[in-house]
Amino acid sequence: MEPQPPVPGSRSPAPPRATSTRLDSYVDRYAARTAGMTASEIRALFAVASRPEVVSLAGGMPNISGLPLDVVGSAIGDLIAHHGPVALQYGSGQGDPRLREQITDVMRLEGIDAHPDDVVVTVGSQQAVDLVTRIFCDPGDVVLCEAPSYVGALGVFKAFQADVVHVEMDADGLVPAALAAAIAAVKASGRTIKFLYTIPNFHNPAGVTMSIARRAEVLDICRREEVLVLEDNPYGLLGFDSEPMRALRADEAEGVVYLGSFSKTFSPGMRVGWALAPHAVREKLVLAQESATLCPPSFSQMAVSAYLTQHDWQGQIKQMREMYRERRDAMIQALEDFMPPACTWNSPRGGFFVWVTLPPGIDAKAMLPRAVTARVAYVPGTAFFADGFGAGSMRLSFCFPTPERIREGVRRLAGVLEQETELRQMFGATGPAVAPVQLGGRSGYDGPSTEVN
Repeated sequence: MEPQPPVPGSRSPAPPRATSTRLDSYVDRYAARTAGMTASEIRALFAVASRPEVVSLAGGMPNISGLPLDVVGSAIGDLIAHHGPVALQYGSGQGDPRLREQITDVMRLEGIDAHPDDVVVTVGSQQAVDLVTRIFCDPGDVVLCEAPSYVGALGVFKAFQADVVHVEMDADGLVPAALAAAIAAVKASGRTIKFLYTIPNFHNPAGVTMSIARRAEVLDICRREEVLVLEDNPYGLLGFDSEPMRALRADEAEGVVYLGSFSKTFSPGMRVGWALAPHAVREKLVLAQESATLCPPSFSQMAVSAYLTQHDWQGQIKQMREMYRERRDAMIQALEDFMPPACTWNSPRGGFFVWVTLPPGIDAKAMLPRAVTARVAYVPGTAFFADGFGAGSMRLSFCFPTPERIREGVRRLAGVLEQETELRQMFGATGPAVAPVQLGGRSGYDGPSTEVN
């Protein structure tokens, strides 16, 4: 029987849809760089860690409960009432001029003498890391990073197909001799180093602070070897026992790109950060910013500016320092009271994090599901290395939970560790090789020395 012509006005039957067993039918169309785009271990934890019954010692969420929300609300109301047409409109790709002036006032607390024209406002300092990497790194270029290093930065470097080479840290921060050796090894291999990424103050995740002497040595090495320094400093104003330390950028204007943020000292939800860069780099950052977002959000910038104008923001930071110091003390005391003797950790002088090294043979990543079952969460050390190290360590965050919750979380974690140790002794299991590096007191972290990866 021959096929009949379609009836006028009727629809022809749709052709059969091709079937595929692949989960992602676009897998062959993505750019090569997407192979480096993977979910961080912290993001994967978020859904579980946010449950009320779980004590989360995982995320580095600032505790904003002490913010004067009435003052913030009033400032935002005035902003809309009197400057709404500007605040709700497109703005400059470099950022609001008034806010850039205020940012120079903030940086002056760390010894930085800067001009507002050299400041580029970004959507948090995370975007600043992205923009700097975007304008400097080609696939296969090398970025030097402390070992361990900030997971968000490692994700950016991987997404842009840069190779991360870790450099040893100790209780005084980045080890200059290890930095010099890593630079020499990379150059000998014929690869190009684009910059050194460092968090000198109250490091995320290690919690250590680079000593004054080390800062001068690191700058001397990078100046001599013509290596740009990317100084990421979101925690610099949150020291517990002293005034802010002098920034690397304060002593080296041309060789350092400085990154700052209001996420830790005001509100992470505003998503306002910045980069202070040499003139030529600044121009490239503005172009990259305009390509990515056209401009940082005017409303957020003007809201932050209003807060800085109308509120005693330095007094507010002092209150935050006291709050976080209380939580740090609660964390350290709980670790002393509950953790097994073979565990080590550092006592940070500021910031949000404690780095814990576990007893030999314990794998923090493998243990995590059992910890979540016991209603406590942390971040395994492997999240902070680009080369597979860190299995014998974990990052604990003390910034968000109350001191009581911190103590309960550490108690639960210690119970999980005890059970894990008993099981491994019972079945004779072996874990990852751990090479602890002492950070002072009952402290340490496991990481490579000066291996080039």
